[in-house]
Amino acid sequence: MDLTNILQGFATLLVALLAGSMLFFSFVMAPLIFIKLDIDVAGKFVRAVFPWYYLLILVLAGLSALTLAALAPLNAALMLLIAGSTAYCRQYLMPQINEHKDRSRAGESGATEVFDKLHRRSEILNGLQLLAVMAVLIHLAFVQFS
Repeated sequence: MDLTNILQGFATLLVALLAGSMLFFSFVMAPLIFIKLDIDVAGKFVRAVFPWYYLLILVLAGLSALTLAALAPLNAALMLLIAGSTAYCRQYLMPQINEHKDRSRAGESGATEVFDKLHRRSEILNGLQLLAVMAVLIHLAFVQFS
């Protein structure tokens, strides 16, 4: 077994962990949180979980990008883009969403519309990130690097 095979195997594992984590959170955890918990508890729980969710994406995408840099530069670039957009979501977008949600609850005019716009942006970004992760995973699973 040579270094290329080891890198491909490790990268595939990292990207698969990322894809599984994103799919599980998006299609299992998030809906269950709002179905099973009181809305106030659900909101607090989501605020506590999302920084960790974004951190997981950031770490796995970053490690994947490093692993793929010499092996598959386009895949590495996609993973780096995912890491960068996740940093934006975690450090800028999420605090803005939380702030406008709080303003909306306090009855501030226009805050609900801003919250909805920002929340929709985060959903779109997460969906695009998931599509990119799946594309990289499929490529890694079916292409043999030499």
